[in-house]
Amino acid sequence: MPIDVRPYDGTARDFLAAAETAFGEHLRDDDAAIFAPVFEADRSIGTWDRDRLVGTASAFSFELTVPGGVLPAAGVTMVGVHPTHRRRGALRRMMRMQLDDVRARGEPLAILWASEGSIYQRFGYGLATLRARIGVQRHRSSFARPHAPSGEMRFVSVDEAKRLFPPIHDAILPSRPGFFHRTPAFWDETLHDPEHWRHGAGAAFHVVHEVAGTPDGYARYRIKDQWDEGGPNSTLVVNEMLATNPAAHLDLWRFLLDVDLIGKIEAWNVAPDDPLILAALEPRRLGLGLADGIWLRVVDVASALAGRRYLADGQLVIEVHDEFCDWNDGRWSLRVEAGVPLVEPTAAAADLACDVTDLGAAYLGGFTFRQLADAGRIEELAPGGVSRADALFRTERAPWCPKVF
Repeated sequence: MPIDVRPYDGTARDFLAAAETAFGEHLRDDDAAIFAPVFEADRSIGTWDRDRLVGTASAFSFELTVPGGVLPAAGVTMVGVHPTHRRRGALRRMMRMQLDDVRARGEPLAILWASEGSIYQRFGYGLATLRARIGVQRHRSSFARPHAPSGEMRFVSVDEAKRLFPPIHDAILPSRPGFFHRTPAFWDETLHDPEHWRHGAGAAFHVVHEVAGTPDGYARYRIKDQWDEGGPNSTLVVNEMLATNPAAHLDLWRFLLDVDLIGKIEAWNVAPDDPLILAALEPRRLGLGLADGIWLRVVDVASALAGRRYLADGQLVIEVHDEFCDWNDGRWSLRVEAGVPLVEPTAAAADLACDVTDLGAAYLGGFTFRQLADAGRIEELAPGGVSRADALFRTERAPWCPKVF
């Protein structure tokens, strides 16, 4: 029987249940309750085999921080096809319908966290941010220089966290490309703490950092309890840690690294330029690793390039190859004056040529055009084209997304 791909018109619970099946999970009641308030039915697509929902794709309506500003973006999520119906074109059809809808909504960008990066490059997504992993033994976590705390730490309840954490996050949001605004419903989901999400650890702890009673940082962590013949050897797992200033940031790290009865501290999503890397006495002992963060799809080249700001003035012609969204395919002139861009199609000779995936990789500043050229991913067509592109697209801070969606 042929499968049917169409806009979803059912309940949030049925959609989530089908998505969980695609990821090899079973829906739980507490997850369904926390998911319903963030579900956007009008952005959801289903694949049907007669009366059975066998594939899903949805998106959240985000305000995404980009260099120098904020743009509307689709936060693509819950994309999957049941094992019984794979390799039949359902995913491609859902991606086609979704990107056409994103464009119709006037969103120049789409972002996602990929279960497998190879899947989404076929649809124009490029690796836009990195995340760092840390695994350090507590007794090897000293700082290179003496540390004097700038403030005080305080444990808070979940309800207090819902009140105190968002202003801290929102104070950082404008300065870090890759952040997106979290609604109250998204904060409920962020602080949701069912046992099956803990992977053997205990319930989450929430702490705030304060200076003269004013919160300027927070951390959320769990402890995986372990005692052996030598005594306590537990693992502290950092779920999220943010601060509005460097002093609070280092205070929070020092607190997390010094919690009693802990043998190891792990964090799976740290900014790739986190100050801890340079503050540590023994950086090698951090067990530092890098992995992919968010993948970004430039849905509308002109609007995306015009919607960010640039740290230098200049002019560049980029030849973009985009088979899946052919409205982007062609040459684009980018002229920047006083940091403000003018973007328009052009027939002029190009300075460089790239696939739309590589434009997505460079867009937030996560990768330079020189890095992309060294990887054989872009072609310099005019002398100095890569250097001019890097001068324009350079950012002061590495992009990073602290929240999986």
